[in-house]
Amino acid sequence: MFGVRKPEFCMKHPRFLRFLCVVLMSLPVFAEAKPNVLIILADDQGWGDLSVHGNPDLQTPRIDSLAQEGALMDRFFVCPVCSPTRAELLTGRYYTRTGVHGVSVGQERLNLDETTLAQVFKDAGYATGAFGKWHNGTQHPYHPNARGFDEFYGFCSGHWGSYFDTEMDHNGQIVQGRGFIVDDCAGRAMDFMSAHKDQPFLCYFPANTPHSPMQVPDAFYKKFDGAAIQLRGSKPDGEDLQHTRAALAMCENLDWNVGRLLDHLKKLGVAENTIVLYFSDNGPNGWRWNDGMKGRKGSVDEGGVRVPCFLRWPGKIPAGIRVPQIASSIDLLPTLADLAGVDVSGTKPMDGRSLRPLLTAATPESVAWTPRELFNVAPGGKVPQVSVRTQRYRLDPLGGLYDMVSDPGQSRDVATEHPAEADRLRSLAREFASSLPPGFGRPDPRPYTVGYSDFTPLPARDGTPHGTVRRSGRAPNCSYFTNWTRVEDAVTWDIEVGQPGRYEVEIYYACSKADAGAELECSFGGAAVRAVVDQPHDPPLVGAEADRVSRADHAESYVKAFKPFPLGILELPAARGTLKLKALRIPGAAAPEIRYLNLRRVGAPAR
Repeated sequence: MFGVRKPEFCMKHPRFLRFLCVVLMSLPVFAEAKPNVLIILADDQGWGDLSVHGNPDLQTPRIDSLAQEGALMDRFFVCPVCSPTRAELLTGRYYTRTGVHGVSVGQERLNLDETTLAQVFKDAGYATGAFGKWHNGTQHPYHPNARGFDEFYGFCSGHWGSYFDTEMDHNGQIVQGRGFIVDDCAGRAMDFMSAHKDQPFLCYFPANTPHSPMQVPDAFYKKFDGAAIQLRGSKPDGEDLQHTRAALAMCENLDWNVGRLLDHLKKLGVAENTIVLYFSDNGPNGWRWNDGMKGRKGSVDEGGVRVPCFLRWPGKIPAGIRVPQIASSIDLLPTLADLAGVDVSGTKPMDGRSLRPLLTAATPESVAWTPRELFNVAPGGKVPQVSVRTQRYRLDPLGGLYDMVSDPGQSRDVATEHPAEADRLRSLAREFASSLPPGFGRPDPRPYTVGYSDFTPLPARDGTPHGTVRRSGRAPNCSYFTNWTRVEDAVTWDIEVGQPGRYEVEIYYACSKADAGAELECSFGGAAVRAVVDQPHDPPLVGAEADRVSRADHAESYVKAFKPFPLGILELPAARGTLKLKALRIPGAAAPEIRYLNLRRVGAPAR
């Protein structure tokens, strides 16, 4: 090379040799390849829902293998519910600082001035994709494609009404899914990894199970149908065994999909240089076995926020280590960035810290690690529910102190035995509560954004029904508007138009033949469009036939195959206001049922 053929030349010119080495190592072919990152996030899976944690009622060998081949975080904490945990993963910050303060009707949106995990990895040259449940905003610029993900396939709500052949979002467009939703999204994630196997990729797979509705393919459910459950929850009288059986079957299906992803990494030849992270977003969604911990999903007690967490990176993270130090979802972004050598200097100050020293040590107990406190806050309610966790103690929202080493079930308050520690943690809890933004937990004042992309969906979830109009289910997420029986009634959306222009207004509707012919009007400011919905479209409700547990509480709505119908072209100024959908005439018993009002920008404002 360079005409240098004799070793004695190198001996005589060491400076040249060093210079040559620096040049060569700076070339991509010689530089150490950046690791890929695969993040797998379960939904409503408790700490006890894995065989690696001692549950004999199910087998999760592929998830367990991540703990056996990597690190098991023994005391890992997240938030009590879904979207807050996702916000902490994406930002490395407590969700209370990020604009997220609930799980629906706009409260799930991540503030636009937050820099996400996907953005920092994308800036570092990574291909980025997300496949599954997003739950941090639907309309651009809150949509995952606007938050750093090149590719998105899944859904943006917190609940979904059916898990088979369901409506999905592919890069901002409504499409039809195929098969069981988790299998479908895992397949898309595999396709993404295949397409980017020759460059570093960040693949985010936020599965939506075992969240209700309790649906799972027969191949996984048959093992649990009527099966005896050996380990029972801490409140046996409150446990629904049918729900438990379905949840465990869903966990085994999730394990099978994790196996598909891990096998695919191996098939692509990239498993050795891929960091795999697995965790869950909150505690179990039922009173099933969770090793005696107090609380479940929605609670800031141990059982509501302690979840599985495993990290595998062959050759870098020692196999089979157990990390005893407390850690949290706020630590994940700084940890992954540190492991991958990705710069995070452009983000807001993080509350989390890198766990790399613990993960790469042969004995994490020997690492000099500064003790700290972790905070858990439950969204909603007039008074914030704040819990503080140290390595040994948990302070609950009522001020009770519990020794989590000797009393993991939080059965005995030891505040009077350790008054100084109780007072210290109470002071920290009050300080954290005082840092919450004004209006935390109350209705979200932010409008829904329109015109920041060519297509803006406004689902019924984000609208407000008036008069007799009601939602099809208790939870807004996947609901539609129904029972529209009077012309005095309406549906409205609080919107802000980011780009003025002419927009095609489209509804996704259903109506019987007897109710066809209603005239609808959509208006904003002084402009309006009207159309007669004269085409009947009366599809059946679906979902009940696949349920393993009855939806007695109607949390998730059953769904229909709604049909698009154009209402006309509406000119929208760049302004905030009320978008209103009303019925001018209802010839039958009711106006059409409405799943979406969509706005598609088709041109600049008329001159």
